[in-house]
Amino acid sequence: MFASIRGRYVPAKQLFSIVRAAVPRGRTMLPAAGLISRVNNYHKPARNEAFKRLTKDDLGFFRTIVPSETILATAQVGGTADLIELEGFNADWLNKYQGNSQLVLRPKTTEQVSQILRYCNTHNIAVVPQGGNTGLVGGSVPVHDEIVLSLRNMNKIRSYDELSGILVCDAGCVLEELGNYVGERGHVMPLDLGAKGSCHIGGNVATNAGGIRFLRYGTLHGSVLGLEVVLPDGTVLDNLSTLRKDNTGYDLKQMFIGSEGTLGVITGVSVATPQRPSAVNVAVLGVPSYECVQRAFKLARRRCGEVLSAYEFWDANCMGAVLKHHELKSPLAAEFPFYVLIETSGSNKEHDDEKLGALLEELMEEGIAEDGALAQDDTQIMRMWSMREGIPESLGKTGATYKYDVSIPIPVLYDIVGDIAHRLESASLYKPGDMTRPVKIVCGYGHIGDGNLHLNVVAEKFEDRVTEIFEPYVYEWVASHRGSISAEHGVGLMKRDYLRYSKSPEMIAYMKRIKDLFDPNHILNPYKVI
Repeated sequence: MFASIRGRYVPAKQLFSIVRAAVPRGRTMLPAAGLISRVNNYHKPARNEAFKRLTKDDLGFFRTIVPSETILATAQVGGTADLIELEGFNADWLNKYQGNSQLVLRPKTTEQVSQILRYCNTHNIAVVPQGGNTGLVGGSVPVHDEIVLSLRNMNKIRSYDELSGILVCDAGCVLEELGNYVGERGHVMPLDLGAKGSCHIGGNVATNAGGIRFLRYGTLHGSVLGLEVVLPDGTVLDNLSTLRKDNTGYDLKQMFIGSEGTLGVITGVSVATPQRPSAVNVAVLGVPSYECVQRAFKLARRRCGEVLSAYEFWDANCMGAVLKHHELKSPLAAEFPFYVLIETSGSNKEHDDEKLGALLEELMEEGIAEDGALAQDDTQIMRMWSMREGIPESLGKTGATYKYDVSIPIPVLYDIVGDIAHRLESASLYKPGDMTRPVKIVCGYGHIGDGNLHLNVVAEKFEDRVTEIFEPYVYEWVASHRGSISAEHGVGLMKRDYLRYSKSPEMIAYMKRIKDLFDPNHILNPYKVI
């Protein structure tokens, strides 16, 4: 049983148990090949006919670079693979974006990547770098017939310094496996995502992924110490530094963090891993309003600032979906408009218990929280986190999910959810609780600590009459509050045409100049970002 804190304060020493290891949480599974539906209800740019169409001669050359077993090629380009074998590379996991690549290359070394790109650049062949393909904006799949350059075979750990906690690894290493590796050595990865069982560290860096540890450890711009990057012409930029301080000229690695594979292909990563906390505490609270979500956060920072490691929130619609599809039981006795998960991580259990206990007592006494539960062991910590991390998958099981990852000032962060719901209701497309309407659920969840909201609209299917209600309205709304149209998912194909809502014309012009400098033929991840 979870330890309830409803209506009274129970001393922390009676409620908490020590957590001495990083707790692995559930994997996010990708759809199996053959089960992907082709839904292309999105703006698809016309194919750039300047790009060469693949021939058998091209395939013949690639076979001289990588082993046959690392190539998937259809009969159209001289191979023997069935197109269904390429579906897992051609479509994103939301079943929204679908390309038509006839060739997948899975190199094992940086030199092989270099030779592939050099050839493609010389012959003007478009290439899409791909990691775990867990992206949500269409950035990791082909738009047309680009070659898919999959990094999944580049999955080796190159070195690890247990004293400094600095990890050097291939870009195709799975985030969860890296977490397990450094966890056994007393450290943690500086980022944690619901998709960690599938996503690659190279893709995380290329999209500047955020996640639930952002509040404690910050952005990858600070955690990544060095990169190995192959440029479109095959040049290898070897900047796999393990130094925390290097003030010699331009910090070129920053150009590739968040570049979404449009400037170069990341093949190696050097990252600083923090010391693993020896004491972890987790509580879930039921709160009556979004105002109370904010008040609780303000108090949490004041009372637990140095040990506060996560502060997540979600609304009642999210909770209903995750409890249903994951067959979970709420740790709280009643339902609430909003839920908050608070995690503390430190090295002194008694100290941390005392601080969190005092916070929970004050939240209850002030009426900010109306009910709550404290995890008493590792299993309960995992179950509490599974409620938050299981939300995206649960919504995806409910229907076609429109996802908007935005940064908005915290005081108005949740306002957009009600605004979008109202617009859909006015169009007779949505009614709360009525699952027979074209739109089933409108909900929001996210990371309060960094002002990041995940707005989700779950519909029966992707269709224009639904999309037109909130695109480009969502981006206009965000821009009017001086927010960002992408907090952590990137721009990809989905938001390319809306970049102007977050970047000025001058900034976009310079982004294009940078693209021209690194990739003058525009062969890398075309049609994306700008």
